[in-house]
Amino acid sequence: MADWQRPDSRDAVRTAVRFPLRLALHLKTEDGVVEATTRDISSNGLLFETKVLPDVGNRIEFTMDMPSEVMGWASDVSIQCTGRVVRHQRTGKETMVAAVIDDYTLRV
Repeated sequence: MADWQRPDSRDAVRTAVRFPLRLALHLKTEDGVVEATTRDISSNGLLFETKVLPDVGNRIEFTMDMPSEVMGWASDVSIQCTGRVVRHQRTGKETMVAAVIDDYTLRV
């Protein structure tokens, strides 16, 4: 297995259920702003597609607008997150990034 595919030991075991959601992400990375789309999300991490790969270990900031149906609330909820990139994944033409969420704030 190539080093870029090797999971970070802190993320080797999934500890939360993942939900397949496609949401637009605007990531703020150490290298600038990156556009992305989520593939799946859990309470402690996410997998997203992007054309630009933030380095493994990089801190990222991003906002997700969660639909009210998913949250069980009367209106959509914006979740502002900080986290870090833990691995890259390439499947055919798709390039994906896995990140853990270290902190978040809900904005209604």
